Amino acid sequence: MAKTLKKFILIPDSFKGSMSSMEICAVMEKAIRRRCPGAEIISIPVADGGEGSVDAFLAACGGEKVTVSVKDPYMEDMEAFYGITGSVPTAVIEMAAAAGLPLVGDALNPARTTTYGVGQLMAVAARRGCKKIILGLGGSATNDFGAGAAAACGIRFLDDAGKAFVPVGETLSRIVRIDSAGLLPELAAAEIITMCDIDNPLCGVNGAAYVFGPQKGADPAMVEFLDGQLRSVSETVKRELGVDISVLPGAGAAGGMGGGMAAFFGSRLQMGIETVLDTVRFDSLLPGTDIVFTGEGKIDTQSLRGKVVIGVARRAKKQGVPVVAIVGEIGDAIEGAYDEGVSGIFSIIRVAQPFKELKYRSAGDLERTMDNLFRFMLSC
Repeated sequence: MAKTLKKFILIPDSFKGSMSSMEICAVMEKAIRRRCPGAEIISIPVADGGEGSVDAFLAACGGEKVTVSVKDPYMEDMEAFYGITGSVPTAVIEMAAAAGLPLVGDALNPARTTTYGVGQLMAVAARRGCKKIILGLGGSATNDFGAGAAAACGIRFLDDAGKAFVPVGETLSRIVRIDSAGLLPELAAAEIITMCDIDNPLCGVNGAAYVFGPQKGADPAMVEFLDGQLRSVSETVKRELGVDISVLPGAGAAGGMGGGMAAFFGSRLQMGIETVLDTVRFDSLLPGTDIVFTGEGKIDTQSLRGKVVIGVARRAKKQGVPVVAIVGEIGDAIEGAYDEGVSGIFSIIRVAQPFKELKYRSAGDLERTMDNLFRFMLSC
């Protein structure tokens, strides 16, 4: 069988808390090279839109990382970054680079933080000639509906006195008028895709404030208040822009920025893995591939909703390419993964230990698991 194994695609998600997707690709490749030294190996590290997304895209597609001076979540100057990749320039932006939780330290207050710096990154990329922008949502310290980002890109928000201001989480209800005439022309003409792997609505008990507000520093009273602010801006957007985002799946992502991206920029909310697969032209890489290796820290019923493993398997199944999922933990009721195109699921866990101990073994255990699989496959 060794002679038939000539091409592999590695496209894993990260194992949260232990290994990045790039580290996993490196370990997998090392194990494959030991058994199939002449094989073609294509590595496509995946990130979910949060921290590390720019590096993952650049590692998979090549390109340039650009550093820019922008505003942080409290409107102080800071250095952030974005990536440029592709022959037709595509900007990859992770909102966490300018509005992430680590940037506020202990000063957690989603009522007053802003996504203004994220909009600055978008504007800079568009002015530089990027015709497509991929924005990853995740890890935000904000609850401003993305209004700060919109303001940085030329959209004006006016109060009942006709005065323009930059809304934050606690002032969304002050918006009376929304003037989109000043939106940066280069952004208006660009294709903007928002990577969003959750389907939470904007408001309510499953919405942005209730689900994600507490981790950003909101107590129960603030959660209720912020939810009311989001309801208010939703109604204003419907009246002013004719866009109803109150029922849009994913609108509650990143403090409501999912809804704001759709409302202010006409952006399409798309699962992160679908964005990655389209960007790297995954379908065109499949012909001649013997096995696709994918994986994640834990495969469970949430995975079956279309995250990395299932997204990869669905594409590969159409071309008859087998998919092997290498994971940390295997949950119950995951049999549906096989119907989607997964050929086999293997756990790297070799000993019964708490995660705090297992995580230090993860790279070695992954390599040993891959080697064990190839010992078996090459003996058949």
